[in-house]
Parts: sequence; C-alpha cells; structure tokens
Amino acid sequence: MSTYRKEAFTGWLFIMPALIGFGLLTVVPILFSLLISFSDWNFMEGLKGIRFNGLSNYKEMWSDRWFTDSLKNNLIFAVTTVPSIMVLALLTAVGLNNGAFFKTPLRMIIFMPYVSSIVAISLVWALLYSPSQGPINQAIRSFGIEHPPGWLSDPHWALTGIIIMSVWASIGYNMVIYLAGLQSIPKDLYEAASIDGAGRVKQFFSITLPLLSPTTFFVLITCIIHSFQVFAAIFMMTQGGPGTSTSVLTFYIYQAGFSFYKMGYASAMAWILTLIIFFVTIVQWLGQKRWVNY
Repeated sequence: MSTYRKEAFTGWLFIMPALIGFGLLTVVPILFSLLISFSDWNFMEGLKGIRFNGLSNYKEMWSDRWFTDSLKNNLIFAVTTVPSIMVLALLTAVGLNNGAFFKTPLRMIIFMPYVSSIVAISLVWALLYSPSQGPINQAIRSFGIEHPPGWLSDPHWALTGIIIMSVWASIGYNMVIYLAGLQSIPKDLYEAASIDGAGRVKQFFSITLPLLSPTTFFVLITCIIHSFQVFAAIFMMTQGGPGTSTSVLTFYIYQAGFSFYKMGYASAMAWILTLIIFFVTIVQWLGQKRWVNY
C-alpha cells in the first residue's frame, strides 16, 4: 500500500466514528421521517402499525385549520421579529462601538438573555405578563390606562407578547455579530469621510451599512431560520393558546406527533416546514448578489 493510501486510510479511520454517529443519528432519522410522512402511523403500535396512505397527509394539512393558523402565526412571527431584531441589534452595536461608557458590562448585560435558559426566561416573562399583578400592566395602569391588554390570556395580544419576549432575548447574540463586523471596518475610511465633510449619518449609510452587508446577510438568514424554529417559548408560556392564537408550526408538529400520536402527519408537516425554510434561504442567497458587498 502506498504512503498516500495509508494516510487516506488513517484519516478515514479517525473520522469514521463521527460519520457513523452522523449517519445513525441524523441521516437515518431524516430518511425515516420522509418515509413515514406518506403513512398513517401511531408510533405506540410500533413499526407494524405503519399504514401507507400516499399523499393524504400532504393534502389533509391544507384543510386543517390548526395547521393553517400555525403557518399564518409563524409568518407573522418571522415578519415582525426578524427586522426588529436586526435593527435593534445593529443600533445597539453601533452605540457600543462608538465610545459608550462601560462597554464590557453593557455587552455582558445585553448578551445575558441569549445564554440564559429559554425555559427560565419564558417563566419570568409569563409572570411579567400577568394581567392583574404583572409589573407590565401595573406600569401601564400608572399612566392612566384602566384596561391594559390581557397579554397571554388574550388571543389578540398573546402572539404580540411572545414576539416582544423573543426580540428581547435575541438582540444580544446578533449585537455581538454586528460588533465583530463593525470592528473589521478600517478606521481610515471614516477619517477620510470626515475630511470630506461627511457627518455621522452620512458615514453610517455610505460606509457602515455597505461594508456590513455580509454580516447583515448572515444575521438575516439565521434570524429567519430561528423564527421558524421557535418552540420553547410557545410551549412554556401559552401551549399554543388561547385557541390557536400562538400556535406555530414546530409546536403543532410536536402536538400532532406526541399528543395526537399522528407521527406520519407530523412528519409531513415537518417536511413542509423544511421546504419553506429551504425556499426562503435560497431566495435570500440568490438575492444577495444585488446588495451584499464582499
């Protein structure tokens, strides 16, 4: 055996455990979920309970009000949280990068929610949203508003409450990403712009935003993906209610599979969610050529 083949064989031996683990724990479950998405399977019956029904699951979901409401809520959640997180994270990063006092403590405080347990955060915010004794409604009443929102108990406000909490919890991570991008911009460009008479606002739109476009693209893609994967906050704070007002696709997939024991139907919805995320990502990837400057 040649030296090249010996080195290649040794390399394959080293990565083989990772490949085997990836195959058994990732590839096989993905393929199995695709297979059972064409079946009606109560997993409590074991593999013998798999009964294939063709495309019935994919047809049924579009007449399922719970699915369509969950999809609508997911789209509302994505459309509102993604731009809010991006704008607030960028403004926070610019403020901290431009000589704010106590930079390190402020960065740590803002980043803390991201590394904290989402379960703990959800429980705290659920208490803050309490209609009668919650601090948020207490503060609203102090301004003379006698009937503040019911928040998580009100179908018209529950999703808004989840959105506010999710934006607050996500700013820190994206702020750090933007800070890294800001610190990579050469200071010479700002000095040259100042000599030419450009003010802070002009510099922001002419230098900062264009040179941050690769960072913005990364933040945009990750925020969109995360917005379609929201689950823990819904599970802990509202259980999808009141009614279907806060149900999203990931929560309904969980409900269909582990509460209603319709694993085939849940797998079909999971693949629809995968296709939605894949389509949105591809559209963004193709569109980046028009606004991302490397």
